[in-house]
Amino acid sequence: MIRRASSSPSPSSSPVQPPSKRLKLEPPLNYKNGVVLAPMVRSSTLPSRLLALRYGADLVWGPETVDKAIIGCERAVDPKTGVISYHREGRPIFTCHPVEKPYLIYQVGSANPELAAQAASKVAQDVAGIDLNCGCPKPFSTSGGMGAALLSTPDLLCNILKAIRAAVPPQVSVSVKIRLLPTEEETLALVRKIVETKAVRALTVHCRTRNMRMKEAAMPEKLAPIVKLCRELDPELAVLQNGDCVDRAAAMGVRKLTGCDSVMIATAAESNLSCFLDGPVVDAATELIPKYTRLAYYFDNSWGNSKHCLSQFKSPPSVAPPGAKKSAKKEFRATLASAKTYADLSEFIGGIEGGEEVLKEVEQVLVAREQAKDVSRLLEVVGTNAQEAAPVAEEPPSLSAMIPPAAGLQLETGSAPLVSV
Repeated sequence: MIRRASSSPSPSSSPVQPPSKRLKLEPPLNYKNGVVLAPMVRSSTLPSRLLALRYGADLVWGPETVDKAIIGCERAVDPKTGVISYHREGRPIFTCHPVEKPYLIYQVGSANPELAAQAASKVAQDVAGIDLNCGCPKPFSTSGGMGAALLSTPDLLCNILKAIRAAVPPQVSVSVKIRLLPTEEETLALVRKIVETKAVRALTVHCRTRNMRMKEAAMPEKLAPIVKLCRELDPELAVLQNGDCVDRAAAMGVRKLTGCDSVMIATAAESNLSCFLDGPVVDAATELIPKYTRLAYYFDNSWGNSKHCLSQFKSPPSVAPPGAKKSAKKEFRATLASAKTYADLSEFIGGIEGGEEVLKEVEQVLVAREQAKDVSRLLEVVGTNAQEAAPVAEEPPSLSAMIPPAAGLQLETGSAPLVSV
């Protein structure tokens, strides 16, 4: 059910504006030097994406949405929460929020250039990039010629990419996600065709073949020749690796092994969205589950989707706070299994209200991140001269000293300080 929604065909008529202009990233979208959230059909919906960003994800992919499903949707904006919903007959097909727009990649499933272009145009105003899914091996996607089926029709695949690129504004980036083909030669031939379209700014490679399943180990070592070819054809093209990465530290290892620009995390993020942090994940029972539940309730996220996501969350005993009950995990599983609504979780998490505060926390972290980037860029330009001009006995100020912690940041709207990141 869509609540508090008002039809909004364009941003200019929307009653809700992005909370902070400082969150806007200058195009083109930067796919490099990052660890990003993968597109997952049930697990990369709006609440999960925002919490992934809060915990350090550099970019977030939405779940694959089939072209025909989004084309016939009406766009509506919730004047209270700011949630943008593309819905038909009262059922949301895709939801997003202005806070995530600079980091959000919309993934489309398509086997038709014209329909893909229409779908991309439909959502372009609310996202930073459009990604074509050419990697999903499941029948619901491949039976219609979409997903991994496109690996067998490279001309069609490339025509779809070119149609999307022509349909969306230049500030909206276009990318594609593929899988490995049976041989290196076949994979490289496909990659060459994709890059030569000049339609994409990023290529994600799931380092499994179409016939491999999640229980089989990914093969990141096979990515290096692909990276080498892409560097030769288009040095500006970003290459992302997907498959079995569990956290930011592991992502750095993958980048060193393959030479890729960024790494995409899927399954580990389903288990704990804080896997993007530099360090241990947060405790699921005392932090992640309460934050997710309150945010999802505030957004009126589908209870079925939220229940699925909550059922996946876990964390090792080592990150539990002192005094935490060892039986908390078992108690939550039992409570969740019988829960019919968000209210059924209220007692366990200490109340389901407070989603607005969680949203403010996400924005605070993103504002701090962009400020840090601004200072870092400034230091790159003037740092050397500044150090030469400073007295020898003085140390130049550190980046952390120049940027207040998240707890001290204030939004232009005057929101309260947050807990330190």
